[in-house]
Amino acid sequence: MEVIVYSKPHCMECNLVKRFLKDHQVSFEVRDCNSRPEYLEEVKEMGFLGVPVTLVNGEPIHGLQPAEILKQLEKASRT
Repeated sequence: MEVIVYSKPHCMECNLVKRFLKDHQVSFEVRDCNSRPEYLEEVKEMGFLGVPVTLVNGEPIHGLQPAEILKQLEKASRT
């Protein structure tokens, strides 16, 4: 399972998404959109204007949506 969180420093929602994933013992990669502008371009290509965006096996979830993240994690673990 691949989980990626597009985020920016000092973004409260981004930090909450990362804490949520840690609390659920989910390994994830952080893509800092401030330090790597190409990551922000990837977010825009997915149709979003801001972060956080969490990708679970390629399925994007915008914003702080713990229930949706859990749903995608469960779906990904079944495949």
